[in-house]
Amino acid sequence: MSSYEEPALTGSYDVVGSFPKSFGYEVEEESSPSADKPRILLMGLRRSGKSSIQKVVFHKMSPNETLFLESTNKIYKDDISSTSFVNFQIWDFPGQVDFFDPTFDSEMIFKGTGALIFVIDAQDDYVEALGRLHLTVSRAFKVNPDINFEVFIHKVDGLSDDHKIETQRDIHQRANDDLADANLEKLHLSFYLTSIYDHSIFEAFSKVVQKLIPQLPTLENLLNIFISHSGIEKAFLFDVVSKIYIATDSSPVDMQSYELCCDMIDVVIDVSCIYGLMGDGSGCAYDKESLAIIKLNNTTVLYLKEVTKFLALVCILREESFERKGLIEYNFHCFRKAIHEVFEVGTSPQDVSSTSNNLSTGLKYAALNGNAV
Repeated sequence: MSSYEEPALTGSYDVVGSFPKSFGYEVEEESSPSADKPRILLMGLRRSGKSSIQKVVFHKMSPNETLFLESTNKIYKDDISSTSFVNFQIWDFPGQVDFFDPTFDSEMIFKGTGALIFVIDAQDDYVEALGRLHLTVSRAFKVNPDINFEVFIHKVDGLSDDHKIETQRDIHQRANDDLADANLEKLHLSFYLTSIYDHSIFEAFSKVVQKLIPQLPTLENLLNIFISHSGIEKAFLFDVVSKIYIATDSSPVDMQSYELCCDMIDVVIDVSCIYGLMGDGSGCAYDKESLAIIKLNNTTVLYLKEVTKFLALVCILREESFERKGLIEYNFHCFRKAIHEVFEVGTSPQDVSSTSNNLSTGLKYAALNGNAV
């Protein structure tokens, strides 16, 4: 996993141009390989849980281990594209630093940013956090109105269900009232209840990432076509490393189903690490041969198959539907080919739109004949 940390924050700012040298902004050249990658910014007050979110989602750190993380005192840039489908940089900002000091260039921070996630500690007094939220999003919106603004109401694992709902309602109301007072009604905030101790943080990050994927409508359409011709109840297209689902079919997402699929990915990777590697430890726990079938005691079947080196298709279906396994495998072959065509470099919009039509034609043929080729 490719990541690096910026030099530590010093007591005074060494300015090159308008960028504080202590934060290493001067290394971000337009010609650098990562300069054109969209960024996801993690911002919020100190100890709100930003670094824990990043470590748990993208570095598979155990939630209990995050208790020992030191507070972030420097900008931490994490390029996760080498091990994940999510081709973004994650910028983790320390909460105690005023990034809107005149010596900072907001253009540098927010230009090229796809999403800004502001983390609020739901177990703490969030009045100060709401003030910082308003300052942050209003400044960012003026620089780049195309940013998606996401608010994670975090650490809700210690709250009752009623308290969670009331906290979300209160934060939502106050934040939007502040925007209305500032005549920023066009600035839209999305709110999520999150915790690193359950799957809510992965689902929230999934929703954030999906907004940044231009092919999302095509992916959803391909999944709809696939499940309708295969007798499948629900299908997710997962980024294996982060357990973020980058797309799903149009039926509503049931949290329990999503958790089952996440757990299946963990089981497959863990078992592959134990039994799938060579004696000397060489090999890969997830490759083009990766396939798993888990039958539950309620006639439900979980089906996982590799799509690309970063993506896996995880499906939920009934045992009677799985009896036509040959048809499902043929349909998956067509689906996998369509996914590769969508993400081919240089694919034109016309080619992407025709991919769904081609897949639909192929799967209808398979469904009518009732067998796999």
